[in-house]
Amino acid sequence: MYRVSPFVRHFALALCLGILAATLWVNLNPSGYYDFIEWRLADLHAPSFLPEALTQWGVQSPALTPASITSHGLMALFMFFVGKELWEALILERGALSGPQSLVPLGGVIGATLGAALVWIVVGALIETAEEASFAVGWQVPLGSDVVLGYVLGRRVFGAGHPALHVLLLVTIACDFLGLLVLGLSYPSGGLFRLGWLALPLIASVGVWAFYGRRQRLNASEAARRRGLMLWPYIVAGAISYIGIAAAGLPPALGLLPVIPAIPHADRSFGFFAEAENFLHDPLNRLAHLLARPLALVLFLFGLTQGGIDLLAFAPTTLTLLAAFWIGKPLGFLLGCGLAAKITGLQLPKGVHSRDLVLIALLLGIGFTVPALALDTALPGGGMAEAARLGLALSLLAGACALSLGRVTRR
Repeated sequence: MYRVSPFVRHFALALCLGILAATLWVNLNPSGYYDFIEWRLADLHAPSFLPEALTQWGVQSPALTPASITSHGLMALFMFFVGKELWEALILERGALSGPQSLVPLGGVIGATLGAALVWIVVGALIETAEEASFAVGWQVPLGSDVVLGYVLGRRVFGAGHPALHVLLLVTIACDFLGLLVLGLSYPSGGLFRLGWLALPLIASVGVWAFYGRRQRLNASEAARRRGLMLWPYIVAGAISYIGIAAAGLPPALGLLPVIPAIPHADRSFGFFAEAENFLHDPLNRLAHLLARPLALVLFLFGLTQGGIDLLAFAPTTLTLLAAFWIGKPLGFLLGCGLAAKITGLQLPKGVHSRDLVLIALLLGIGFTVPALALDTALPGGGMAEAARLGLALSLLAGACALSLGRVTRR
């Protein structure tokens, strides 16, 4: 059992406040809202390889706007924060998901991804009426999930410290990373040649690990030990990695993830988002400490720039998205877990039961952050995008279903 940092609740509150403010703004003054999020703060004068990648991720011309700064810049810090938690849970001593116990939930991740995509394609083919729609357009939207809102609701469903929370976090974080990766690979920009830019994050990560992050020998000098604790080399490596990911045509929000394995970390895990990590001073945890407070503002800004929900935008796309989240994803997750358990012969993590898997499946029906990031790229925009955004807001009702079922099954 461990205490979870209150920052997680602050993240959820900030995100919801941003969504609420954006929704009120877009319904009361839509022209003012869109003028704000598309306000050209500055034009970019970047090398020739960047404008094409920026256009791919929703910036019609190389420019800085509130929406692009938040979605393609600041959200990379949030993905780094949650990526650090997943990395520690998988590789550290006493990590919540270290060893083979993560294989069954990861099978569920693959099943959830396939189920969401398949249901989106089938339902969209049956009911979609938008003129700009084509077959299977937008199937990448429901692949991601929502780490913060899912975790806050999961704590209410399972109770603090329940092992099922570890599984829920693994699944939601993995769905987010996989969803963004699939999104990037689905819309290649510049062909295979552009993927050569992925050498930048590889070089940055290996280089910073070799010169700074490698574990020091027992007889190493004090100067060498202090050098490994400095933060600026990892920040520089992160910036280089971010440029390489963006130039390769992948979602910029993934840009900082490659450097996480190169950063020195603690010797053991205290649990996902554990409050005890505030007392650790390894470089990875110190970077997370520096990000904790600013990330509340980042999530508020993300909700403000991406969470403007037009309450009159209901359309077949809304139903398609809800079907993918509420039918395809839960069923795919349960089938994936069952198939992974049968193939590997492994059981669920200790303390997690079949009832808990059903509740996790329901909580996977919640989606906002990463699916909202995918909207501008995966959908043609206009009415379809706004209808899908309304569906993301309605998907939060899956949390109420999980809370109700959790109370009933505990009796």
